[in-house]
Amino acid sequence: MSSTANAPKPRLAEAIASLGDTVSRLSHLSKRSYQNPYITLRQWPAEVRPEDDWFSSPEYVSLYGTPLWDTLDEPARRRLAFHEAVNFYSLNIHGEKGLMQGLAQRLYRKDLVDVSEYLHHFLDEENKHSIYFGGFCTRYAKVYRSRQFALEETRSQSVEDFLFFAKTMIFEEIVDRYNWVQARDARLHPVARFINDNHHVEESRHLVFGRQLVTALWGACVPSWGDDTVADLRRQLEQFFVVSWREYYNPDVYADAGLDDPWEVAEQAWSAPAQGAHRRAVSTKVLSFLTEAGILDKEPADAF
Repeated sequence: MSSTANAPKPRLAEAIASLGDTVSRLSHLSKRSYQNPYITLRQWPAEVRPEDDWFSSPEYVSLYGTPLWDTLDEPARRRLAFHEAVNFYSLNIHGEKGLMQGLAQRLYRKDLVDVSEYLHHFLDEENKHSIYFGGFCTRYAKVYRSRQFALEETRSQSVEDFLFFAKTMIFEEIVDRYNWVQARDARLHPVARFINDNHHVEESRHLVFGRQLVTALWGACVPSWGDDTVADLRRQLEQFFVVSWREYYNPDVYADAGLDDPWEVAEQAWSAPAQGAHRRAVSTKVLSFLTEAGILDKEPADAF
């Protein structure tokens, strides 16, 4: 085997080892704040009233700022906000299923053993999040389906690892902004505020880890990937970014909220200038990170 083929391994090992202090600090914080999800939220309400309470911040509802929003009365807006909360929690359930699977596959892998301690906490906390999200959806509504699908492709291990952690970071950065805002919104039902706040507190640690790991993987591996691989990675991340946002405009939500022609509603909402501005504002932090790190060289096409 050529020396060129062997070159990325020392760089990657050094990059992973450089996360040692972060892994120790985040693991300590996870241990200190460890919780039992079956005890922390001791009493779920027997029922909820979607038309009486807000379950999503109205400014974060996908029709906010569109002409259709202006046609809805207050109970209809709250009913839509409830179904959007269920969709948001469902997106997290689907995202965390894939995340937990990917984390479990990487536990104690030789080249990632230096971060395995925190991968355990990461996996444990994602499972707890699913208990809260799933608990709400199955008690008061349902789990909405996801329309994302993954194509089976053969890639190198380093490319697979980078894509897994980069996509995880993009998904969680968007989610975390919703969590942060809604945890602080006094208009929301207490259970909705709790779920968003609990998720934000633990996701803030995951994002610190994710940013550092994605940066380390990129810096260590990009010299060996070549221009074609880098261009393909950028294309896939841009595509994932757009597809992830698309799921916030769910026709099933509009149908359950009693709106006519839900697919047309989804297209109108996606195309509304106010919603493009919303997506851009929520995405600013993660896009700044990706472009400053050199991972993306432009913002995703068709996202805004």
